[in-house]
Amino acid sequence: MASPTIGSLFTQRVVVGVGDMAVSNNPQMVLSTYALGSCVGIVAYDSVMKVGGLLHILLPDSTLSPQKAAAQPGMFADTGLPIFFNALYGLKAHPARMRLFVCGGASVLSGHDPFKIGDRNVAATLTYLSQQGLVVRQRDVGGTVNRTIHLEISSGSLELKTPIATSRCLLTG
Repeated sequence: MASPTIGSLFTQRVVVGVGDMAVSNNPQMVLSTYALGSCVGIVAYDSVMKVGGLLHILLPDSTLSPQKAAAQPGMFADTGLPIFFNALYGLKAHPARMRLFVCGGASVLSGHDPFKIGDRNVAATLTYLSQQGLVVRQRDVGGTVNRTIHLEISSGSLELKTPIATSRCLLTG
């Protein structure tokens, strides 16, 4: 069994819940969100500034509940995404350098999903990003399995876990 590294002893994990977000430039930080089903997770990382963020949206459109959107804007794609990117820009992330990863949007309900929330969440997210001129470099969307993601701010390393497999990629370059 390997000994822990000095860096791992001081790692801080921030768990991003449903409808929440976190951004950081702290190299000891790991941002995580668990069990993305029909929800969508948006990860952004600027490798020059070592700034990253994670947003966990629940629904595509805040007009369903303006009161909830006012209290928790990250719950909805149309209100959460602008706030998320403004927070990243506040930490000196630059749109041209950011690498984006989008995942989730699954249909995890057994049988037919008449509301297609996962599909609508993905569409709302990708439409917003495209309108802002932001390019999604990688995605893992749709299907029927939930996803868990972990972003290491120090390296831009992203871990994606599903009930079937675990994969890693770098959000750099």
